[in-house]
Amino acid sequence: MVSAVSVRDLSKSFGNVTALKDINFDVMEGELFGFIGPDGAGKTTLFRILTTLLKPDKGEARIGKYDVIKDYKKIRASVGYMPGRFSLYQDLTVEENLEFFATVFGTTIEKNYDLIRDIYVLLEPFKKRRAGRLSGGMKQKLALSCALIHRPEILFLDEPTTGVDPVSRNEFWDILSRLQNEGITILVSTPYMDEASRCDRIALIQKSRLLDIDTLHGITSKFEKPLYSVKSENPGKLLSDIKNYEYAGSVYSFGDSVHYTDKRQDFEPTHLEKYLYKHGHAEVHVGTITAGIEDCFMSLMGHENE
Repeated sequence: MVSAVSVRDLSKSFGNVTALKDINFDVMEGELFGFIGPDGAGKTTLFRILTTLLKPDKGEARIGKYDVIKDYKKIRASVGYMPGRFSLYQDLTVEENLEFFATVFGTTIEKNYDLIRDIYVLLEPFKKRRAGRLSGGMKQKLALSCALIHRPEILFLDEPTTGVDPVSRNEFWDILSRLQNEGITILVSTPYMDEASRCDRIALIQKSRLLDIDTLHGITSKFEKPLYSVKSENPGKLLSDIKNYEYAGSVYSFGDSVHYTDKRQDFEPTHLEKYLYKHGHAEVHVGTITAGIEDCFMSLMGHENE
């Protein structure tokens, strides 16, 4: 398989703040590749380097055969970039924004209309409306249309679903799947763990470093210890009491339950249940569960901090 994006030992700092540290990965042509991590993890800095808007302090990044520093003009003509913050012209209409970006890239809306058709039909009733007056979901679709108007080979989307409603989020991922079927390589960043299932592969990123790169199944299958969900009638007190349990391994709050691993090899759920009943809890339930992507992320973060 051919690499559409190749990164080796990439690092970037802003003063005393390290944004990226020794980043290495490859994205294959035609892949939908996700970067998942919280705000401040380094996702935006990485995308800005890959789209030639920032220079790295060290390391190498290539888009296809082009180097992000030496060949920045060629890269800018071949990629589409949708930044996390809505960056189109607020005072221009939907139609005017599209026409402007088409002109910048030396093309027309008509020439590449087939690529944006499914998106633009949703925007067309508002084509005379100023971009600044669109809803969050419609701004998102307009920004994607502008990023696609020159038919890029690779699309970079920085947290495109942040701040939009769940229905618009699902619609957006359906659109990305159709674009992937058109042969476009897509790199997308998101803070939402549940969006991992929509990607071919994912990279978990936290505090400037990549924690792991694999398929969703590949990452979750690496979770090493038996995992338990713990509930009681007093969820507010549950977390602190379990953390004080002498055999507690990892302890994380998940909604109204706590996800728990034990340090012992011969752990039985009744051990923890007896401890919690002794500390005033009622209706205690400890059950085995399968680790999800959130559990794996928390576990990897714990290993990084050790």
